[in-house]
Amino acid sequence: MYEPNRAPSSPKGSVHSTMAGTTPDFPHRSREEELDIQLAGHLSALLAVTDELRGPAPSADLDGAAARLAQQVTRLRGGRTPARAAASTAREPRLSALHQRAHSLAGRALLVAASRADTTAAILAAERMEAHAAALAEEQELSTAG
Repeated sequence: MYEPNRAPSSPKGSVHSTMAGTTPDFPHRSREEELDIQLAGHLSALLAVTDELRGPAPSADLDGAAARLAQQVTRLRGGRTPARAAASTAREPRLSALHQRAHSLAGRALLVAASRADTTAAILAAERMEAHAAALAEEQELSTAG
């Protein structure tokens, strides 16, 4: 026959009372805070790739994008400035891979920004997606023409 356990197995009591009645030992974040963290992470990664692209292919567009990305990451992280990557000297074939990665990261950032209803970050992410898509198209055009 089954005999119920009469003594609690843990010093705090049964599992059921801990789960339902007491506060947990770890902090919980709201959905908004989780989305902020995700968005800051995607924008930080996009900033790192943008900084990496600025070395071999410097442009005013990439400089401006890097500044705007850094500003958004700082805002999302409560004033903490993001770490910046040193300018790279990537070779030409690697540029298309960097543009592809940046396009993908901008897409992820756009999804999170839209979910979070962050218009400023969403517009920035969409602009970066368009810029990297155009760069990829241009590289594709050059490779087929040559």
